[in-house]
Amino acid sequence: MSRIALLGAAGAIGQSIATALSAEGRPYRVVGRTESSLRKAFGADPLAEIVTWHPDSPASVRAAVEGVDTLIYLVGVNYWQFELHPELMRKTLEGAIAAGVKNILLIGTVYPYGRAMTNPVREDHPRAPHTFKGRMRKAQEDLLMQAHAEGRIRATVLRLPDFYGPGVEASLLHGVAKAAVQGGTADMVGPIDPPHEFVFVPDVGPVVAKLATADAAFGKIWHLAGAGVTSQRAMVAEMERQTGRPIKRRIAGKAMLRLIGLFNPMVREMVEMNYLMTEPLIMDDTALQALLGPVHKTPYAEGIRQTLAAIPPKEGT
Repeated sequence: MSRIALLGAAGAIGQSIATALSAEGRPYRVVGRTESSLRKAFGADPLAEIVTWHPDSPASVRAAVEGVDTLIYLVGVNYWQFELHPELMRKTLEGAIAAGVKNILLIGTVYPYGRAMTNPVREDHPRAPHTFKGRMRKAQEDLLMQAHAEGRIRATVLRLPDFYGPGVEASLLHGVAKAAVQGGTADMVGPIDPPHEFVFVPDVGPVVAKLATADAAFGKIWHLAGAGVTSQRAMVAEMERQTGRPIKRRIAGKAMLRLIGLFNPMVREMVEMNYLMTEPLIMDDTALQALLGPVHKTPYAEGIRQTLAAIPPKEGT
């Protein structure tokens, strides 16, 4: 029986974790809303047990995680529905605790920190979100860590920066990578010169698989930083170097995002988070590496090579 379950598994991070578990020969359960998407992502792996759920129902949560020891929480919501994050966490905890789940690991973001008061940012940085999305993510974490403090379940959080990688469409860099291979013009969120960092998605899975089995991890928050400080412009330049041709791009700053957002709800919700483009927030993961040992981080040039290789050429070329 699967002793570890990935909740909201069908995304890129979930697939990375599943790959790491499978490589270790560990059976796992993937839980999501749509069976077809789960079968497409995991159906070829005999170690994967596929289960569907309704995350807004504690009874459905309980049924989906029955017999599982550890949950990896990757549940996403629409970018314009962040108020659902604490609500879904509350229902997940209710169902999971009722089912006898012992551990839960949340894949988190930097949003609860708000603006960086120091750089690099360690795990003891104040959580002082000034945005709605940051407050919702903080509320989600607070529910989780309160449950841990009360002894109802063991909990931990692993924060990630922006990510990229093969097939990762929900990335700041996806449009640029696609334009690098297929041509056309890439839409980017700017400015693109300030310091930034990215984590290569295939590097995440092995870290999560190891962290979930570390008793000392629970009750704390951890960081997994990127492969060093870079910038969006530097990443574009590397793509141009590897393909041997320039990439056309349109860069939308905060004012342009606000204008486009009048017609596009996704873009409208990006406006309040634009501070992460203008005010660097670089993560320090010294504590994680002290806990787990050295963490493999794919160099940006190699990560870009693999990302570009996964994009099919434009039809007719």
